[in-house]
Amino acid sequence: MSAVTSSGDKRRALGRGLESLLPSRPKPTVDIEASALPAAPTGKPLEIPVEKIDRNPFQTRKGFDEEKLKELAASIAATGVVQPIIVRAGADGRYTLITGERRWLASQLAGKSTIPAVVREVSDVQAMEMTIVENLQRADLNPMEQAHAYERLSREFKLTQEQMAERTGKDRASVANFLRLLKLPEDVQLHVESGELTFGHARALLALPSEQISKIAWKVLSLHLSVRSTEKYVQGILNPEMVAKPVQLPEQRMVDPNVREAEDRLRRSLGLKVTIEDKKGRGKVIIEYAGVDDFDSILAALGQTAP
Repeated sequence: MSAVTSSGDKRRALGRGLESLLPSRPKPTVDIEASALPAAPTGKPLEIPVEKIDRNPFQTRKGFDEEKLKELAASIAATGVVQPIIVRAGADGRYTLITGERRWLASQLAGKSTIPAVVREVSDVQAMEMTIVENLQRADLNPMEQAHAYERLSREFKLTQEQMAERTGKDRASVANFLRLLKLPEDVQLHVESGELTFGHARALLALPSEQISKIAWKVLSLHLSVRSTEKYVQGILNPEMVAKPVQLPEQRMVDPNVREAEDRLRRSLGLKVTIEDKKGRGKVIIEYAGVDDFDSILAALGQTAP
C-alpha cells in the first residue's frame, strides 16, 4: 500500500469514532461537528446565552493560542458564528459544552451574548469521546495531552487500548505509544508538552533506563539534536559494542539570538523540530516530521489541506 493510500485510510478511519458513538445520525462528511448535528424541529440550532454554558469537564486541551483566539473573535464579531457548537443540558437551566470551546471563548471575547448551539443527549463517556475525537481530528492536542486523554478513557471508563483505538480511529500501537509517554519523568513530559521535544524524541528516550532519561533529554535539548540523531545516540548508549565508533554529538551551533527565538516560536507553534539556517538574511527553514500526522499538522498550520 502506498503512503498516500495509507494516510487517506487513516483520515477516513477517524470519522468512525463519532459514528460508533451516535449510530443513528447521518454518516460524517467533511466536518465532524456539522455532521454530528441532529435535525431540530425548526431546522436551526438554538441561540443559547454564553453565560449559561459551562466548560467541558472532559476537555483534554490545557490552553488555546491567544493570537488565534483573537483572530477568531474578530471574525465572529464581523460575521457571527458560522459553525454551531454542541452542548448537553445540565442542571438549573444550564448547559455543558461538548465540542466548540474555541468558538464559545471567542464569542465571549467578541462581546456576543448568545451563541448558536445544538443540544444533544449524550452520556459522560460519549461526551468525553466526542471531545477527544474532535481534537484528534484537528491535531489540537500535543502528545502529552493525547496521552492523558487516553489514560483518562482507560481509568474512568475502563476502555481497553483496542476500544480506544476503535473510538478514535487510531491503531492500537499508536494508542499504546501515547500511553507510554506517561512513563517519562515529569520534567521531560513538560518539554514534550511545550514542543521542545517531539513525539519522536520522546519515543527514542523511552528506550533508556528511567534514571538516565532526564540526563539524556537535557543533552538532546542543549545540542538541538534531531530525532534521527537522538535515536542513534540512544542506541549507542544501549549497545556500545554494536557501534563501530562512539557516537559523536554535533558541536552546538552558534546561532543569532533573533534566529534562535524564531526557531523556538515555530517549534512551539508546530510542536516539531525546526531549524533555521540563516546567512546574512538569506537561508532556509527546515521542519522535521516523523509521520503523516506531523505532516498534516504542518499543512494545517500553512492553511493547506492534505491531498
